[in-house]
Amino acid sequence: MSVVRTRGVFALLVAGPLAGTAHAQTADTVQPAIELPADPRAARVTFGPGERLVYGVKVGIFGAGTAEVSILGIDTVRGNPTYRASLTIVGGLGPAHVNDAYTSWFDIRNLVSWRFIRDIHELSYKSYRHFEFYPERRMWEREDNDESGPLGSSLPLDDVAFIYYVRTLPLEQGRTYTMSRYFKADGNPVVIKVIGRGERETEAGKFKTIIVKPIIRTDGLFGEGGDAELHFSDDERRILVYLKSNIPKFPGSLSLHLKEVHEGLPLNPESRAAALERRSGSPGGGAPN
Repeated sequence: MSVVRTRGVFALLVAGPLAGTAHAQTADTVQPAIELPADPRAARVTFGPGERLVYGVKVGIFGAGTAEVSILGIDTVRGNPTYRASLTIVGGLGPAHVNDAYTSWFDIRNLVSWRFIRDIHELSYKSYRHFEFYPERRMWEREDNDESGPLGSSLPLDDVAFIYYVRTLPLEQGRTYTMSRYFKADGNPVVIKVIGRGERETEAGKFKTIIVKPIIRTDGLFGEGGDAELHFSDDERRILVYLKSNIPKFPGSLSLHLKEVHEGLPLNPESRAAALERRSGSPGGGAPN
């Protein structure tokens, strides 16, 4: 992004099970997202291992594939407990095929990124990048080509981690959040504008939403020319319900439409108790009307 001149469809929103996982299995230990015990060290967030959001992808008015945003489990990276989160998109129109995968390892305690892998296949273009982050040294290193450089923040966030971080913000209507936490300095500042509220009906149900415009200094999905919009559920979960962006070289805007919600179980004991209480009052998590 800026320095990493990303051509990937998901230059910010972005990893996972449908592609690139052979590259991604580099964490020190792996715990699947099933029956993980509560962890008082974990930040109080509404998401957790096992959360899986499935989307239909459209280019213009045409169906063009599927996407998933998931927290696959808990790993450790150099002794640090992390969520392993992913976004994948598979599909395309005619010869314009896409098979993109982005994986993030971010800390369960403060959501800081420790590792980020981007594996994209678009048309005839392929790119694989593996970043390791060292906040204590304010450095990033690329394992795939031995490059390195200064981190843009001592609390770095990669593309995928940023999505989850935005879900923890108050997202007050009319407010603009400006932060310099993207791991590449040239990608900062990242600007999050809360432009209003709305309602959106998808295959997963009808949701009241908070509408957000993100801007990051990149030529990707949330670049200044992409005119992107994200619609998060207007409840404590802040589930991404809908995404729209104009993508260069694609015939029309790209959009994601929520089809399925599989809720995970938060790690923080208080967050877990609140999630279980909410579900007991609304079987299956339900879509707020």
